[in-house]
Amino acid sequence: MDLWPLYLFHPGALTLNFAVNILTTCRITPLKGREIHLRSLDTKREEQFASLEALRRARRFRHPLAAYLVRFFAPKEGLLVETNSESPAGAGISGSSALMIATTAALARFTDRNLTHEQMRVIAQNVEAQIIAVPTGCQDYYPALYGGVSAIHLDADGIHRESVPVAPEEIESRFVLAYTGAPRQSGINNWEVFKAHINGDKHVFRNFERISAIARAMHQALVRGDWDEVARLLREEWRLRRTNAPGITTPLIDKLIAVAAKNGGRAAKACGAGGGGCVIFLVEKGAASRVASAIGDSGGHVLPLQVARDGLRISGQT
Repeated sequence: MDLWPLYLFHPGALTLNFAVNILTTCRITPLKGREIHLRSLDTKREEQFASLEALRRARRFRHPLAAYLVRFFAPKEGLLVETNSESPAGAGISGSSALMIATTAALARFTDRNLTHEQMRVIAQNVEAQIIAVPTGCQDYYPALYGGVSAIHLDADGIHRESVPVAPEEIESRFVLAYTGAPRQSGINNWEVFKAHINGDKHVFRNFERISAIARAMHQALVRGDWDEVARLLREEWRLRRTNAPGITTPLIDKLIAVAAKNGGRAAKACGAGGGGCVIFLVEKGAASRVASAIGDSGGHVLPLQVARDGLRISGQT
């Protein structure tokens, strides 16, 4: 829903998300001379360039996220960029988007660019689109910027974030997050849906219309604290979204959702573009441990779920 310009064809479109305390970091250290050194601590990939010009001449990168952003910010001195992510690969929980925000913010500070949160979001989104070579959605960057629970309003005059007044403890007691394994490139599923929508696929268009209405109703249900309605809407959204394109669900995702339902699960959906990655489960209050055990016994890897109270934090010399 948050891919431009798809949301413009569905007036009143919005998305809802909450930030999980699975963190990403970027640290920049000045180097003497002009050398650029890029290091990913979680993937253990690194590369070096004699200068910014040498980086610009390169056609392939071992750490493309850092390379593309360094190319954009064009630092005038040498530097070491070290990134780290606690998110599993291909999890669909915006780990790459959070790392884009962390690295964008760090390089903006290093190059003395005074950027607003929204300017950082635009840069991170556009550069990520250059990296994956397909359109990227906007909503994934807001949890990293702000934390908490958000409604992202997708309007003709721009994108607007609204904080949703839900106690983090309510989220933490009612949801379970599980990793099913790395999917294919997440952009592929999004691109297939994007093309179908733009090409006039009536099934996809109707699904988007209904999903947009579900999101608006979900927003109101969360504000009211009506968890029965939240569960009903989440089930309906997943029923529709899994039919948008082949590969959005998998046998393991379907198995885990069925197992959870037998142990206190009320609703579930794949995170991100689907095809693997993470699944979020809404469960009966008090049933989180039981559901988590059943998921673990059935091949899922349960991740700690804590709502991040804060978003972007920047420290170091000014």
